[in-house]
Amino acid sequence: MTQMNLVFPARVLRGAGVINQLGEICASLGQRALLIGGHQALQAVEAQVRAQLLAADVTLLAQEWFGGETSLNQINRLAAIATELQAEVIIGVGGGKSLDTCKAVAAQLGLPVVTIPTIAATCSAVTPLSIRYDDNGNFFDIFPLPQAPAAVVIDSTLLAKAPPRWLAAGLGDTLAKWYEFRAVSSRHPAKEGNALSSLAHSKICYDVIAEHGPASYAAVLRGESSSALDQVLDAIFTWAGLTSLMSNGAHAAASHAIYEGFTFCDKTREFGHGLLVGFGNLCLLALEQRSDDEVLAEMRLARDCGVPLTLTEIADLDTAELALIVRESVHAPDMANMAETVTDERLLAAIARVEKLATQ
Repeated sequence: MTQMNLVFPARVLRGAGVINQLGEICASLGQRALLIGGHQALQAVEAQVRAQLLAADVTLLAQEWFGGETSLNQINRLAAIATELQAEVIIGVGGGKSLDTCKAVAAQLGLPVVTIPTIAATCSAVTPLSIRYDDNGNFFDIFPLPQAPAAVVIDSTLLAKAPPRWLAAGLGDTLAKWYEFRAVSSRHPAKEGNALSSLAHSKICYDVIAEHGPASYAAVLRGESSSALDQVLDAIFTWAGLTSLMSNGAHAAASHAIYEGFTFCDKTREFGHGLLVGFGNLCLLALEQRSDDEVLAEMRLARDCGVPLTLTEIADLDTAELALIVRESVHAPDMANMAETVTDERLLAAIARVEKLATQ
């Protein structure tokens, strides 16, 4: 018999103004809170966080910048600060790297963490893992954590005000759940209940974004919240998170491998995880040798969700830089989940095909 270990977030709140429940949530977890996040995220939510904690009689010990990278050095630095301040709960705000850093700090110290995403770029807010990098931003590993967030606060009003490119990143990253899991299942068909559940959730992610993604992106371009945005936020955070949780991480393939390759190039590593994954989705479809009609249809969906369709939208790369990205992508662990072996030549051909179809 095999063992199963699924780690879920204890509470997920999504909707307009749910950040106003933060005080109540934190008071149930501890009386001494440390706020950690990115510079812009801290600026966006500091006043609301302070007001909520004050009303709930929770002490805000300090606010700290997460350090810019989810690296061992930054995690250890912040853990030392939290220990010195005798923090009882960590509040993490920002995007994927910030939240992954906060989750790792809390797990290292055995403290509860509340995540407040300020951009809808990944499902990091809900997952019990951290994608770690070295101090220079090069991909290091995917590190499983023994705990998930105690609470996830997904405020659609806050997220509607974020730069639209970050919603586009979330849409691209979440579409990958279906494209990649389908590719993985072609090699290892889902048979066990957890894998079947993960596959079903990944299809829900795709269906919700296919129906509501373009409208949600258009609304955020106008700085507006909408019912379409609420739907895709559920896909980006909840359904995508469940896909990852139920698969125990065995659902990634070429899209994420290509992203990992992009992190080795100075020009592209900071472009945005989900935007690079979104481009990787199109390359994955080309690697699977899907028909032009199918690839073009998925490219239209990607375009309407703000995902880049060409390398030139990402960066002006020379031959050596592209060769580096391709080489690192091919050797990334996730690429081994593809049904057929991917070589440098095959990936270059797939990228060239995507570039050509983009002109149509």
